[in-house]
Amino acid sequence: MVLALTVCGIVVALMVVGLFVFGLRRRLIQRSGGTFDCSLRWDAPEEGDSGGKGWAYGVARYNGDRVEWYRVFSYSPRPRRVLERSAIEVAGRRLPDGEEELALLSDAVVLACLHRGARLELAMSEDALTGFLAWLEAAPPGQRVERGKTR
Repeated sequence: MVLALTVCGIVVALMVVGLFVFGLRRRLIQRSGGTFDCSLRWDAPEEGDSGGKGWAYGVARYNGDRVEWYRVFSYSPRPRRVLERSAIEVAGRRLPDGEEELALLSDAVVLACLHRGARLELAMSEDALTGFLAWLEAAPPGQRVERGKTR
């Protein structure tokens, strides 16, 4: 009986510590500001195939000329993806469709992009999308990407 209670106590303590570290990581990511909730689908399917598979919920953070994307359900202190402003090309935007409505936040808008030849989709709120597009447009002269070319 004592052994069972000890094991249960250790399991509960480990769960509490795990949740604390999980919350602390998110706080540290958001500490520097410029963060927004953003789901990401890397190697997104071609246009017209809007299945709900492949989406990962995360937090994105502006860091100079880069957006660092962190998985929400991870303990890693490093970003999972880093998107350089000069390499992002916006291909279009749309509302979630079909199964995506269940996989994404309720107010999400999907932004289809190309990053160094890889197709990806970002899903974020309308306000975050406005800020993201303004950040893209604010690139220094000579670094804005349009149709795969730097101008």
